[in-house]
Amino acid sequence: MSDAAQPFVAAPPARRSSARGESLGVRIALIAVSLGFLLLFLMLPLAAVFVEAGAKGWEAYRAAITEPDALAAIRLTLLVAAIAVPFNIVVGIAAAWAIAKFEFKAKNLLISLIDLPFSVSPVISGLVFVLLFGAQGYFGPWLQAHDIKIVFALPGLLLATIFVTFPFVARELIPHMQSLGTADEEAALTLGASPWRVFFRVTLPNVKWSLFYGVLLCNARAMGEFGAVAVVSGKIRGLTNTMPLHIEILYNEYMGAAAFAIASLLAGLALVTLALKTFLEWRFGDEIAASGRH
Repeated sequence: MSDAAQPFVAAPPARRSSARGESLGVRIALIAVSLGFLLLFLMLPLAAVFVEAGAKGWEAYRAAITEPDALAAIRLTLLVAAIAVPFNIVVGIAAAWAIAKFEFKAKNLLISLIDLPFSVSPVISGLVFVLLFGAQGYFGPWLQAHDIKIVFALPGLLLATIFVTFPFVARELIPHMQSLGTADEEAALTLGASPWRVFFRVTLPNVKWSLFYGVLLCNARAMGEFGAVAVVSGKIRGLTNTMPLHIEILYNEYMGAAAFAIASLLAGLALVTLALKTFLEWRFGDEIAASGRH
């Protein structure tokens, strides 16, 4: 039989792969590894916190979170976050605006100072505040003479929290502001707008989603900070203990159920923050994508 008489046989379809060349098996393996990691190191510990918190029943849980020292720790945690986060918003916006929109000699130094809390251990930063403002510190005698308490009091907690959370807002805003350039601001100034009007009507709306993400990160770190706060607080129950410090004390005293009860509140605050972020991304997803912040 000639070749022309041979029946046509379709070639087997080529194995499909992704645009980057990964096979289906590779993609499945990567997804499985990622999900397994999240399940083992994130979901299971989080679930264990809530399970252990309710292990002894609702009455024990309610007693743990309404105990006077626990309520004082909750109030102090919220107060520190309520002061530190707005402060870092103002300073972070100012620093990001200066770095992204202007040229000056100390620009690289300012960027390095913003990154400093990322490179210094929180415990070391807390120790620095003790060496500066403690009773035997550099400013200690003067502070004692004027009856001013910083270490082992609320001001010390605020200083430590502000220091460790300072980079989050600025670091979210700087790359976004730099990518936007200065064309919009220059156009507004050309049309006669004042600098403050340009900032509130042009600059700030353009970076509002980056600012939102920075605030979320800053708030989460402020409420959960342990190392720096532990050094400057003195761990005085009912006075200078935040929620993380109170959890440690309860756990060290073998009050596991109470410790997990407070931990569940702290985890709940984080989940509320995450839920708010997810809702806003769902509600304003198109606007976020258009702004270039994913």
